[in-house]
This record gives sequence, C-alpha cells and structure tokens, in this order.
Amino acid sequence: MTQDTRLSRPLSRRGLLVGGAAASLLAACGNPVGSVNAERLDARVDATRDYLRQNHEELTPLFQNAQGILYMPLMTEAGFMLGGSFGQGALRINDATVDYYSATRVSAGLQIGAQQYAHVLFFMTPQALADFRAGEGWAGSADLRYATPENGGSAGVQTTTMFSPVIAVVFGQAGLIAGASLSGVRYQRIIP
Repeated sequence: MTQDTRLSRPLSRRGLLVGGAAASLLAACGNPVGSVNAERLDARVDATRDYLRQNHEELTPLFQNAQGILYMPLMTEAGFMLGGSFGQGALRINDATVDYYSATRVSAGLQIGAQQYAHVLFFMTPQALADFRAGEGWAGSADLRYATPENGGSAGVQTTTMFSPVIAVVFGQAGLIAGASLSGVRYQRIIP
C-alpha cells in the first residue's frame, strides 16, 4: 500500500493561486454581492419554507416559536486548497420578508470539490433577532445549536435546543445534514 504524497506537500504559489481563483469564482457565481433579484429570491425562500414544513413536521415548534427566520435557500461551496461559500436569502418575521442577506465563508486547508446546500436560522429570542439585525456583519459561531437528523430520520429538536437563542437547520438534496457547521459564515444585509 503506497501513500499519496500529493496531499502532504507544502502549499505552493500555484496551489495558492488556483485556490484563490476558485474562491473568487465562487464569490462571483450568481448575482454579484450586494444585488438581489427580490422576486426570484422570495420564490426560493417560499419553496424552502414549504419543503421544511411538509417534510419535517418535527420542526413545527421552531416555526411556531421563532421570533424571526433567516432562509438561505441555496449555498454554493467550492474549493481547491482555499475555498469559499456564497448564498443569498431573506429574513422573515411573521412570514413576511423584512430584509435580504448574503452569506459568505472563506476556508483554507486540504479541500477539493463543490457542494450545494441550504440552511435556515431560527431566532428564538427577541434579543437574538435584534442582535442579528443590528450587526454590521453577523457571523455564525461554534455555539449555534443544530437541529440534526436522529436515527437516520427526523431532526432532533430537544427541549434544551428549544431554549437556544439561535437554532440552525442545514439540509441538502438528501435531507437534513448531520455534523454540518455554519461556524465562520458571515451574514450581511443587502439592498434589493
């Protein structure tokens, strides 16, 4: 058995440039940062909301008790050594859009490939929602609570989770994603 030494090589200038180019291309995908097609984005948010309500009834308490919900219907993540992710979404209060946001993250390390996923942040307290809206660039942190699949099926929304200020649900084409992290994702308000 031989070990592939390509993964243990130090980062070269070429690798850094290629990774940086990949991250730049990702950031340029779709609409430019700062602009939004509100009608199209609202339609995607509606589809995301409806998908979760129809396929994950265990999230009903979150929908009922949240002070506000940030829907990010499509996040695109790609990387080659350096990577990044980008998406746009809408913050809704009482199921009405009040603001639009972009979400970005840059990462470094051994990585290659691309994926797409969606996520939703449930703001469970008035203070958490106010902090998010007042921030110049709110960043997801390691202390976010996640509602994740349990026993290969439904999301675990436990009593302790329900008392968390912000609860994240990350999902893709195969359903809710266990072990996902939004740590380091930066959210910024955008004007339509």
